Amino acid sequence: MRKLALVLTIAACSLVPRGYAQTREEMIAMAKAKAREMKQEELVNLETETARALQWNTGTFFRRVYGDDFVGILPSGKILSKAEWIAAIESSGVQYTSFVASDVQVRMFEDTAVVTCLWSMRGTQGGKAFSRQSRVTHVYVYGQRGWQAVASQETQLPG
Repeated sequence: MRKLALVLTIAACSLVPRGYAQTREEMIAMAKAKAREMKQEELVNLETETARALQWNTGTFFRRVYGDDFVGILPSGKILSKAEWIAAIESSGVQYTSFVASDVQVRMFEDTAVVTCLWSMRGTQGGKAFSRQSRVTHVYVYGQRGWQAVASQETQLPG
């Protein structure tokens, strides 16, 4: 049965003229798929850069990538604006030895993306060592300045 299917497949392929041009619709679909893939890769990179900026306690990245109307929700439930978020990062007093964003999942809806990931961090705060993980959700909107984060929600995992 498999041999017959293989023979029929080869025969059908031989009937298609060599150099068969793709239709315009196929070419457009391929271009859209490639653009979508590139946007997804960019979002994964932004999550990695977010982790790096947090590890270094620097607000420069957030000034560039976070929208002016950004709202962040901390594990405690406290809501922060973009300015408050940056001030909290730069004055946190936390020294990270490791901060990694992994398990990055991207869901796109036209020019909006919902990105979830796992933050794993280690460091010291107030002279005490800590190790913790959080699940994080970011909402991004694609505009003239590229991807801009407009919302963030962090939930600290138990343990």
